[in-house]
Amino acid sequence: MPAEPARHAARAVLRAALAGFVLSFGLPAAACAETLAIAVTSRPLERFLPGSDRRVFGRLEFLGGIVFSSRDPLLGAISSIRLRKDGENFVAVLDTGHWLTGRITRNAEGRLNGLADLNIRSMIDDKGRRENAKSRMDAEGLAIGRGELLVSYEFSHRIDAYPDPGFMDARPIRRLPFPFPKREMRNNRGLETIAVSPENGPLGAVAVTVAERSLDADGNLLAAILDGPMAGAFAVRRNDPWDATDGAFLPDGDLLLLERRFRLADGVGMRIRRIDGKTIRPGAVVDGEVLIDADLSHQIDNMEGLDVVSTPDGDTRIVIVSDDNHSILQRNLMLEFRLLPAGK
Repeated sequence: MPAEPARHAARAVLRAALAGFVLSFGLPAAACAETLAIAVTSRPLERFLPGSDRRVFGRLEFLGGIVFSSRDPLLGAISSIRLRKDGENFVAVLDTGHWLTGRITRNAEGRLNGLADLNIRSMIDDKGRRENAKSRMDAEGLAIGRGELLVSYEFSHRIDAYPDPGFMDARPIRRLPFPFPKREMRNNRGLETIAVSPENGPLGAVAVTVAERSLDADGNLLAAILDGPMAGAFAVRRNDPWDATDGAFLPDGDLLLLERRFRLADGVGMRIRRIDGKTIRPGAVVDGEVLIDADLSHQIDNMEGLDVVSTPDGDTRIVIVSDDNHSILQRNLMLEFRLLPAGK
C-alpha cells in the first residue's frame, strides 16, 4: 500500500477503535453565563474521498467542506445545526448544553472555506438554571419554528421551545408533548431528531421527531408528528446497525434522515435516507431510499447534524456537521453536498 493511503487507513482504524467509547461519553464543558465570542480556524476539504477526484457519491455531489477548531474548549460536541433563510447564518446546539451561533464563509467559487462570528452561551432550563449537567441539558435536536426554536433533549427526555429571537437569554416558553410514554426512551438513544416540515408539503408546517434508537415492539424507531391535524405516533424502519442522528425536510416535504453506525468490524459509517413525506402519518412504518453511504475511508467522523438549504438558482444543498465529543481523536467537520436531480 502506498505511504499516504496507508497512513490514512491507520488513522481510520485508530478512530474506529476508539469511537465506541467517545460516541457515548463526551467530556463535560463549563457553564458559560455570558455570551462568549469564539475564535476559530478552518482548513478546507476539497475531496470527500482522499486521493480521488470523484465528486458524485450515490445521489449526492460533494461540493466541499472544512475542518474547524478552536483553542477555546467550549467549541465542539455539535449535535444539530439549522441555517437561517439566507443560507449563511446558523444556530446550533451542543450536547454539553450550549447554544452556538455564527455564519458560514465561502471562497470566490462559492465553496465552504470557514466560519465567522461564532458566539456560544449556556442554555437555560425551565427553572432558570445555566449549569450544564449532562443528565438535564443533553441537547440533541434543533428545529426552527414560527417565532421559536425547538430543542430535543436526551436523558431528561423532552422537547422545549425557546423564543426566537432571544433564545440565548431565555428559559423555555413551552414544552411539547409527544405521543408515547417517556419510559420507552432509552437514556442515550432518545429524541435525536426534530424538524419542521415545509408549509406547502404533505404535512404542512408541523414538527416531526425521530428517536435515535428508542424502539417500538417491532424494533423500529419511535417517531411522531407533534402538532397539526395529523399529530400522532409513527415509526421509522430501523436497518441494524444504523441509528438516526438528525433530519431535515426537503422543499417538497420529503424527510432526509442522517444515520450513523459503529461496528468493530468496519468502524464508523454515515448514510442519509430520503423518506417520502406523503407516507408519514400516524400509525405508519416508513422507510426510504439511501442517498449516500460512506465509511471512514471518506472524510467523515461522528456525523450528528444535517440541514437543507435551497439556493436562489434552484439547487438543494445538504450541510452536515460532526460531533467531536471534545476528543483529540475526532474532528469538527462541516460538509456540503448537492442533491442531484432524479436520473443523474
